[in-house]
Amino acid sequence: MSNTSSPSFTDLLDDAAFLSLEHQLHLEEVVGQHNWNVDLQAQRFHFTGEHELTCTGVHLLGSAAPGPGSWLWAWANPSGYPEAVTALTAAVRDFGREHGIPELAEPEVPFGALPGAPDHPRVVAALMTEAAKAVAGRWTSYTAEVGSGTHASFIIEHPSFTLPAPEGPRVMRTIQEGISGLPLNDRRRALYSYGVRRGLQAEFDPSGSRLDLAGSAFRATVEFDELGRPTAINAKMSGADGEQGPEGAQPQG
Repeated sequence: MSNTSSPSFTDLLDDAAFLSLEHQLHLEEVVGQHNWNVDLQAQRFHFTGEHELTCTGVHLLGSAAPGPGSWLWAWANPSGYPEAVTALTAAVRDFGREHGIPELAEPEVPFGALPGAPDHPRVVAALMTEAAKAVAGRWTSYTAEVGSGTHASFIIEHPSFTLPAPEGPRVMRTIQEGISGLPLNDRRRALYSYGVRRGLQAEFDPSGSRLDLAGSAFRATVEFDELGRPTAINAKMSGADGEQGPEGAQPQG
């Protein structure tokens, strides 16, 4: 894992990956089947359906539009949104300028300038949202198509979105789903960042080939090959003598 004081854009994506995933899984649990609407002038983001809920905070991150093929940060959008809903992106911009990360610092970012040169607005919005989360320390987001193929992304806040204390089954589900489904660059960094940000004990062995994660009632070990790919995950829950969690995670290519 890199310890540089100025992370790269891909470092930020890895830092956000697992904790963001756990928050998004929790959001699905909280709102269930739903519709949504937003009024940015009124600073209101509302879910209706299975569980009606009005967010206590809403921050517009930006939008990815297929026409120009670019992402536009909310702080640079000329539409005149209230400062309260764009201030978070101004802080992300300042971080990008301080650390030399053009994807965060520039008002408009071409799709082709992002890792993998994605061409779908939803993918672009997801990348920019993940990086913003790692900077802002806000973890629950909502991204949706808002017309003509453009996808807008929001950070939303509500007490119900706070994660419960980390428990073994929940943490292991997040790790397994993340390893199998997230486009990670540095898996060791991503898992270590998750452990630290989730409040777990997180420590590598001297060789860097094993990461130990521990909570109040569980311990987990992730083993890596020489390319930093997870090869096995083992977990033991307190009170379940010898019980093992998921094993044999398949390495990503």
